[in-house]
Amino acid sequence: MKTNSTPTPSTPAHASLVALGDSFTEGMSDLLPDGTYRGWADLLAARMAALTPGFRYANLAVRGKLIQQIVDEQVDRAAAMGADVITLVGGLNDTLRPKCDMVRVRDLLTEAVERLAPHCEQLVLMRSPGRQGPVLERFRPRMETLFEVVDELAARHDAVVVDLYGAPALGDPRLWDVDRLHLTGEGHRRVAEAVWQTLGYPAEDPEWHLPPEATLPPHWVARRVEDARFARRHLLPWIGRRLTGRSSGDGLPPKRPELLPYETA
Repeated sequence: MKTNSTPTPSTPAHASLVALGDSFTEGMSDLLPDGTYRGWADLLAARMAALTPGFRYANLAVRGKLIQQIVDEQVDRAAAMGADVITLVGGLNDTLRPKCDMVRVRDLLTEAVERLAPHCEQLVLMRSPGRQGPVLERFRPRMETLFEVVDELAARHDAVVVDLYGAPALGDPRLWDVDRLHLTGEGHRRVAEAVWQTLGYPAEDPEWHLPPEATLPPHWVARRVEDARFARRHLLPWIGRRLTGRSSGDGLPPKRPELLPYETA
């Protein structure tokens, strides 16, 4: 179903969007044919642009960024843009580090929200999705502590919260890429729908939060082969970066650094 070309009286008409964050907001692993990533923020911008002529969009996200880096490199830049809508998703990479000071994460996220909220019409925060599986189980207490902070800050600063963590669909391993850290294109589509609805736009997919239809699980041998491939290609390099303090985003520029008109196809 396509979005209506003109807004109805009950439909918001935001004129600009700025997205902040890490790989989740950059769009990994929603890969396009040219080798770039699309992701939920691009999909959301395209929908909003279809409703509002002259709509502008910036995406400051860079994969691997910690909350301190988001505060230092993205927050003031986003605040200066004065967009109608700002989305902020950060802190999850911190919770996945071997050592994580959750008090510091809370303080930095609080600083980010306090600096952004006065400079936009609507601030959007998220409870990030969490894939089912053993690798992330040890980090869930930290993640849930982070989400408690998100809820508290939203209530204090009139932000809205998109609850992706509570959506059964986004816990389903079938909506996650082979690296088990990033959503597939279908996962990103569902996130875009969730943010779209949270902002007050009419639902295009009311059942975005429901998991795909059941399928037969892969054979035990196939699962073990995939586990070994995952560990070799993704888990071990990821652990290596965590232990050495390196990031997959080191040296990379923001995805879309300027607040410019967003052209729709």
